[in-house]
Amino acid sequence: MAFPTQRQEAFFEGQRQAFEWYEGVPARISYDNLTTAVRKVLRGRNREEQNAFIAFRSHYLFESHFATPAQPQEQGRVESPVGYMRRNYFVPVPEVDSFEELNRMLLARLQEDDERPATGKETTIGATWEAEKPRLLPLPRFPYRCCLSRPVQANRLSLVIFDNHGYSVPVEYGFNKLTLYAYTWRIEIACGDRVIAAHRRRYGKEPDAMEIEHYLPLLARRPGAFPYAKPVRQWEMPEVYRAFYETLCRNHNGDGVREFIQVLLMGRQVGREILEQAMSQTLAENRVDSERIRQLITITEAAGANQDVSRDYLEQSRVVLPDLGQFDRLRPVLSEVEGATVAVGGGE
Repeated sequence: MAFPTQRQEAFFEGQRQAFEWYEGVPARISYDNLTTAVRKVLRGRNREEQNAFIAFRSHYLFESHFATPAQPQEQGRVESPVGYMRRNYFVPVPEVDSFEELNRMLLARLQEDDERPATGKETTIGATWEAEKPRLLPLPRFPYRCCLSRPVQANRLSLVIFDNHGYSVPVEYGFNKLTLYAYTWRIEIACGDRVIAAHRRRYGKEPDAMEIEHYLPLLARRPGAFPYAKPVRQWEMPEVYRAFYETLCRNHNGDGVREFIQVLLMGRQVGREILEQAMSQTLAENRVDSERIRQLITITEAAGANQDVSRDYLEQSRVVLPDLGQFDRLRPVLSEVEGATVAVGGGE
């Protein structure tokens, strides 16, 4: 697998992916003296390991083995396959649009290699591997959480800063103590045990991650700032949103922006999928306004609630109708009460 970084979270993530692909864990894994695993090299093969690495291998219960410094012959069995992969997989340099595409290509080529004869064997690499797989340790019930965690707090722009990049959180959490979880590919920000924001992790000179939904309460108070706000300018507005917004502005003159923000606030509660469906329907009906969106969302939620009720439960339910004859039995009693009231009134 290829990663955009060599940091500890990527080091752990690569091994986790390998274990899951192997469907097991090797009993012993050999390493160079890389700083993501080793804090200090001691005498002989003794090492002071990083605390996070100790936690990782304790989760998977494998033994670590480190190469002796200045003894390159110990790493020959590693360097040779690395050279083979460099020559065969990266020459010429692959032209891809993303790490996901590159990793799919690498996996396909590795699977093709399963058909090659194994070195010093009369069988293929794939067949030899299948014979060795029973020696693996079993996978733990839950995978290791390959991330770094940091206590953070949002700044005045409702951004949490990590690794020189900003990640937005809902403005309501501006003064809360938060926890940031940095995975290789994503960033999660939690308040207590609730994840309040998730972003694709930024590297290099990428711009800050600012979600439009996080700033809607502020924009609702200042709708005139909507077209100029940085989160709006960075927002890659989906086509259905843009068509709805432009139609809304044409139909409502000066109130189109305010109406659009109200619609986006509804989507903050029900999710983008339901909101986009409602927008598409209003455009098809030529009834583009926030009130129609509210009606469609209510209908969708009611339909979803009805689907949750089991048919068997409804068939077994029995509705007891009231006995309307009870009202007739009450009439004589009410007549006597009214007569007594009149008599008392006459005596006065």
